[in-house]
Amino acid sequence: MQKKIIELFTDGGCRGNPGMGAWGACLRLAGQEKVLWGFVPETTNNRMELTAALRGLEALKRPSVVRVVSDSRYLRDGMTQWLAGWQRRGWRTAGGDAVKNQDIWEPLAAMAARHEIQWEWVRGHSGHIENERVDALLNLVMDRYAAGRQVQEGEGWL
Repeated sequence: MQKKIIELFTDGGCRGNPGMGAWGACLRLAGQEKVLWGFVPETTNNRMELTAALRGLEALKRPSVVRVVSDSRYLRDGMTQWLAGWQRRGWRTAGGDAVKNQDIWEPLAAMAARHEIQWEWVRGHSGHIENERVDALLNLVMDRYAAGRQVQEGEGWL
């Protein structure tokens, strides 16, 4: 029996970098979708990209086969090329510097270890339908929560 693949489409962004930011994630299995989102008053693009993937994986109730689709090379390369080295070096880069965003990379690595994951990069703003949807979601979240300037998270449609 072939395993069912859960698709996880993620995006994160900021207005200003650093600046106010948001992330969006869409989980899809067998035609059903769950949408997750969050807002942070002061953050970076990279932190939002990582948070989108982390929150999406945290939403899965059991170990799964997951295809994570993101327009972040930082996320994809971190998970597929750099992570093992960082862990081996005690969360240091090859140059000896502390890994940026370690506070998100560590739980993301732990979540990813529970699943069988294919990390896929897509070019942002290139017409990839799901990437455009999560990008639109995070922009809507920033529009909605910018005035309140408080951390917000939710699921479902806004």
